Amino acid sequence: MSEPQIDFASLLCSRLCHDLLSPVGAMNNGIELLADEHDPEMRQRCMDLLAESAKSAADKLKFFRLAFGAAGGFGADVDPNDAKLVIEPMVTASGRTVLEWAVPAQMMPKRAVKILLNLVLLANDALVRGGTLFVGAEARAGEQEIVVRASGPQILMDSAIREALTGQLDPVAVDTRTAAAWMAHRLAVQDGGILQLAEPDDAHLVIGAVIRI
Repeated sequence: MSEPQIDFASLLCSRLCHDLLSPVGAMNNGIELLADEHDPEMRQRCMDLLAESAKSAADKLKFFRLAFGAAGGFGADVDPNDAKLVIEPMVTASGRTVLEWAVPAQMMPKRAVKILLNLVLLANDALVRGGTLFVGAEARAGEQEIVVRASGPQILMDSAIREALTGQLDPVAVDTRTAAAWMAHRLAVQDGGILQLAEPDDAHLVIGAVIRI
């Protein structure tokens, strides 16, 4: 593995650690409170906090394992239902965002699934006040199309993330905020594929990719 590859892997690990810090920290706090608490009602609240935080951490680990790691083994294809199973808890956890899923049940290339997951991650982050996240895919002769559309009362996406998605960001400027976008772009453009970002407005964001398979 080259030094740039190691650096990029480190950025992905940093993103994973950042996202896990909150639920793991909440579990630590819950354990400390539980050790000092004797009131049955408060102990139950501590247990609820622990259960909620443990689920959140597990959901995020499952998502990042498929989005960044080698989940699915060394096979060339992945069942898209596996992607939905890790996407849905992450998207709907806040109770403010609804997932609309329009991905056929047939197996998808692993590269396409990773692109889809990373685009979902970015679009979900942009829905700062919740809304609707639409995920669609379609396979044609030699191509796999993917579209992720976010709609909500407020859409926020950093300009550096947009530049990483469209390949305009200098590779040396990639950081933990832009690593997922850079990864999605690099995976999409392999073998002549494309990744496009519609100019976002305050309430809508559309990201599409066409990859060669």
